[in-house]
Amino acid sequence: MRIEDLLALMAQLRDPETGCAWDVAQDFSSIAPYTVEEAYEVADAIARGDTDDLRDELGDLLLQVVFHARIAEEAGLFAFPDVVRAVMEKMVRRHPHVFAPDGTLLPTGSPRRDPAAVARQWEAIKAEERRAKPPRETGPLAGIPLPLPALTRAHKLSAKAATYGFDWTDPAQVVLKVREEIDEVADAMAHGTRAAVAEELGDLLFSVANLARHLGIDPEYSLREGNMKFERRFTAMAATLVAEGCDLADSDLDAMEAAWAAVKVAEKG
Repeated sequence: MRIEDLLALMAQLRDPETGCAWDVAQDFSSIAPYTVEEAYEVADAIARGDTDDLRDELGDLLLQVVFHARIAEEAGLFAFPDVVRAVMEKMVRRHPHVFAPDGTLLPTGSPRRDPAAVARQWEAIKAEERRAKPPRETGPLAGIPLPLPALTRAHKLSAKAATYGFDWTDPAQVVLKVREEIDEVADAMAHGTRAAVAEELGDLLFSVANLARHLGIDPEYSLREGNMKFERRFTAMAATLVAEGCDLADSDLDAMEAAWAAVKVAEKG
């Protein structure tokens, strides 16, 4: 199979007369959520170490790229070869320690391959690219995409602020900040409005993302692992109740908590 086969398939699906009605009806905005979802499913397959699933999910993500490119081509904006050309030119431009400007490989002994020079070159190239593009946003924290998952964006915002020296000096200080924010959530719950509680919760979550950064932990990964742990334990709790002759839907909180505690003990054992 070649990429041309996939491009032809998408063109057939988008044909207004003989294609798929659903595919024909889509636009950039309507399929954007699927693009994000497929990227997450790629990351999930990697986290699970499932290479068969990774192969399939990479195909689904590639299909999203082809889908967007086809919509753009139909609108006379750009086509798939333009997408490929743009990313190849960017990679050559961003790797002057590997490629000459015309895309040919540099010789093995080139001084531009020095690791220290590579880091300096990368930052200089990124800065030049930012200057060349009209800014979509301004300010010292500009350049962090708004559509990122909120925890990831909080991590990146605080990391960028830290480059200006606006940061705590050690994780223990961040722990104190998290406790302070918990107290402020409790106070808002007792005396504030729903909007005030939501605002304080946002501050708490931002502080937790900061703590993860100081500990060198990806907050999205950590929360994903926490979700998986909860799902595993809740499923085991339900199975424990069934084994005891009970049903999850009919069990009271005391019974569920007892089964939950038993699951935790079994996991640790």
